[in-house]
Amino acid sequence: MDAIIPWEAWIEIIRPHYPSGKRGRPVRGIETMLRMYLLQIWFNLSDVGVEDAIYDSYAMKSFMRLDFSQEQVPDATTLLKFRHLLEKHQIGEKIFSDLKERLDKAGFLMHRGSIVDATIIHAPSSTKNAKGERDAEMHQVKKGNQWYFGMKVRAGVDAGTGFVHTITGTAANVHDSQQISELIRKDDEVVYGDSGYLGAPEQDAIKSNESFSKIKFRINKRPSSLKINDCYKGENWDRSIERIKSSVRSKVEHPFLIVKRYFGYSKVAYKGIAKNMNRFNLLFACANLLMCVRANRNLTPIVG
Repeated sequence: MDAIIPWEAWIEIIRPHYPSGKRGRPVRGIETMLRMYLLQIWFNLSDVGVEDAIYDSYAMKSFMRLDFSQEQVPDATTLLKFRHLLEKHQIGEKIFSDLKERLDKAGFLMHRGSIVDATIIHAPSSTKNAKGERDAEMHQVKKGNQWYFGMKVRAGVDAGTGFVHTITGTAANVHDSQQISELIRKDDEVVYGDSGYLGAPEQDAIKSNESFSKIKFRINKRPSSLKINDCYKGENWDRSIERIKSSVRSKVEHPFLIVKRYFGYSKVAYKGIAKNMNRFNLLFACANLLMCVRANRNLTPIVG
């Protein structure tokens, strides 16, 4: 990650909002704080936890690029203030947009087609806390025969390459099809999705938009609707078509796998959707970078 992140560009995004250090305690360098924050979200650590982990791990010490004979790791309070600064000025969203532009200029986004999907991020449902209440911005939703409490993160993925181009976040009880207009691009000609998006073509935001109304929606049907007589011995073409749709749609699962399993962010760390979405923007940007490396792409146009 050290070699593929466009450090200078991301630092310049943060610089206009960063304290000058003319008043109060001396500030730490932007790059130092950004590196520490990235370690925190990649390994899903607390503010105190990442500070301790850097002292314990040689790999993390090397990544921080600090001369430990001259300075110490920023403390947990300094990291907390840096995170609040990123959340206040929506830096995560700006960094995600910057990387998307770099991928587009490098020719890594093919356009004309998108895949959409959503995943549930769990939130604590217990009311055994100081205020005796749940997070007001989180809600519950029933999936199958089980209820889940939390938020939903939705992603729009380039159908040709699998890179994430758009993400949104809502409470878990917002239906997937209501958000589809936020996930697709104006030049998309075809959109893939699971059965949760069957009602998408009938949404007002789709029908009233000249570009979106022309899109071909290739949405997977519910398995229960694919009925065939048990006596029939021929090819079940309905299921064959659904398998072809699924083979394309499966690309959307890769960035979710990286964020939820590799980076370990399957449960919310903060209260409120905005704070968590700042983190998700950075995580999906890093997931795109990781997929670039796996695909053996030329990273010069991105880093440079």
